[in-house]
Amino acid sequence: MANLLVTGGAGFIGGNFVHYWAEHHPDDRMIVLDCLTYAGNRSTIEGVEQAELVEGDIRDQELVEKLLREHDISTIVHFAAESHVDRSISGPDAFIDTNILGTNSLLKAARKLWLDSGTGREHRFHHISTDEVFGSLGPEDPAFSETTPYAPNSPYSASKAASDHLVRAYHHTYGLEVTTSNCSNNYGPYQYPEKLIPLFLLNALGGRNLPIYGDGMNVRDWLHVEDHCRGIEACLTKGQPGETYNIGGGEELPNMAVIDRICAEVDRAFEEVDGLADRYPDAPAARGQETASLKTFVTDRAGHDRRYAIDERKAKAELGYVPQHDFESGLSQTLRWYLENEQWWTPLLGKK
Repeated sequence: MANLLVTGGAGFIGGNFVHYWAEHHPDDRMIVLDCLTYAGNRSTIEGVEQAELVEGDIRDQELVEKLLREHDISTIVHFAAESHVDRSISGPDAFIDTNILGTNSLLKAARKLWLDSGTGREHRFHHISTDEVFGSLGPEDPAFSETTPYAPNSPYSASKAASDHLVRAYHHTYGLEVTTSNCSNNYGPYQYPEKLIPLFLLNALGGRNLPIYGDGMNVRDWLHVEDHCRGIEACLTKGQPGETYNIGGGEELPNMAVIDRICAEVDRAFEEVDGLADRYPDAPAARGQETASLKTFVTDRAGHDRRYAIDERKAKAELGYVPQHDFESGLSQTLRWYLENEQWWTPLLGKK
């Protein structure tokens, strides 16, 4: 039995991790530390008996030390972060505070409890990061590897790059046993509807425009969130302290292809699922029209990276990581989850 502190565990990826870990490690206990900002949701982890939610800020070092001490925590899985690029452009300060100062606060608490106290106990600090720290790729450039130089292009990715460097430094300077994973674009259940897939799905159901940045040909590697959780599990159980691992989905697609698939899935759902037209009368599909009619091109985002791609050979070779979801079936499952869980996302539409 192990005790874990999961920061940001009421958010999208963290919440899915809580469900995944509870299912695959039922004897372990999790303390979920979450500030419950707009992207945190209590209902995401309701019913997970192995998890206890503590509302608090990762920048509160005293609170973190108390949780580590009182719950005999041996593992920190650090998801908590501001993560939406658009928000980082309009308000970068929150990203500096949470992603850099918050990570530093966690590292200080871990160092104090696990190293400075002289316990010498086995421990692990796993830090979840992003492929965006590597910058943008050209059409023919090789995919990001763990040795790709950092070149962040947004306040969000810059703040994550800084936090990655802090984690690395705490290992090399103080001996803290850390691992870091850099993931590609996640999708799946419980994702806050500001990201592309849930945003476009819910806009389609409400008959609202589908805003496409630029020419829609920015390329991303799409990773089902359950596969990401599987990769994190491999980092925790097989990863070597001080190492970083790229976790990808092996599904490199332009945004326009993703959007077209969303439109097709919505149209198909209205044909196959009874009652959708009554539930969502404003959707074009409710009137027999194509969801693609809602596509609208808008001015591109400032500093919009053109292409991301993940080279995951290290994770496969050293951790045995292999994604289980292909994008087509994963997207279909995700859409159906949102249709079946309206009670989860409806309250979020008014949150900012």
